[in-house]
Amino acid sequence: MIKTVTWRTIGTLDTILIAFIWTGDIKAGAAIGVTELFTKMFLYYLHERAWSRSDWGLEDVPTETPDTE
Repeated sequence: MIKTVTWRTIGTLDTILIAFIWTGDIKAGAAIGVTELFTKMFLYYLHERAWSRSDWGLEDVPTETPDTE
């Protein structure tokens, strides 16, 4: 959990910095960063929901049948 929070913090701070450099306005940078924080969480949730419905990239594992002798 700590790893997730610290990574998300780094990502959001990066977005704020880039937005500040582009706009020259720290308030705009912070607004974009905070917006990005919530939209990316929501998009990640939707991505995970969609991905869980897919079996792409998964190997079929044969089921074992008991030996009948």
